[in-house]
Amino acid sequence: MRTVIFANGELSSPDKTRALIRPGDYLIAADGGLRHMRTLGITPNLLIGDMDSLNEREIVEFAGAPAEVIRHPREKNQTDLELAVAEAVARGGNPVIITAALGGRLDMTLANLLLLASDNLAGSDVSIIDGPQEAFIIRGHSQVTGKKGDSVSLLAVGRPAQGIRTEGLNYPLRGEALQTGETRGISNVMAAEQADIWVKEGILLCIHTHQNEEQ
Repeated sequence: MRTVIFANGELSSPDKTRALIRPGDYLIAADGGLRHMRTLGITPNLLIGDMDSLNEREIVEFAGAPAEVIRHPREKNQTDLELAVAEAVARGGNPVIITAALGGRLDMTLANLLLLASDNLAGSDVSIIDGPQEAFIIRGHSQVTGKKGDSVSLLAVGRPAQGIRTEGLNYPLRGEALQTGETRGISNVMAAEQADIWVKEGILLCIHTHQNEEQ
C-alpha cells in the first residue's frame, strides 16, 4: 500500500507535492501536516500526533470528517513524524513517501533525515521527497533513476560505509569507503538515466536532486 505522509516542515513545492499524490494512496497527516494537506485540498485518511501544532477548532473540525485520529500525549519520546512512519509501516505501507519534512527548524530537519536510517525501517522503502529532492537510505544496493546531469550525494550515516561501488556516476567509487562527516560523496553527477550504488558495510544517505525542474 503506497503511503504518503505530510510532516510539519515547509511545503516548498505545493504543485509538485499535489502531483505526487496518486489515486489509492493512503494519506497520513503528522500533526501540523494537516494544514499543508488542507492548503492543497487533500483530506488524509489518518491524523496522528500530539496535536500541539493544531488548535482545538482544527482538531474538532477534522474529527467530524470520515477519517481516523490517533492522539498521543505531548510528553513522548518520538516526534509526530516518527509515530506516523511507524504507524504507516505497521499498516503495510510500502513504499512510504514523506513530504513537507524539511526546512524550518534545523534540529527537526536533521531528525527527519536521520529517521530514514532507523533500524526499525531496514526492511521498508521509506523516502523523503521535497520538490526536486529525494532522500533515502541505501543498504546493500539501490538504483537511482533520473536524468543525465542530476546530482547524487552520498553520506555515511552512523559509522563508516565500506566497500562502496557505483556505476552510472561521473565520479565513480570502486570499493572505497566514506567516513561519517566526510564530504567526498557530495555532488556527484549522473552520467546516464540510471545509476547503481552498492555498499558492503554500513549505510548511506542518498540525496538525489533532479536538475532543470522548477521548484
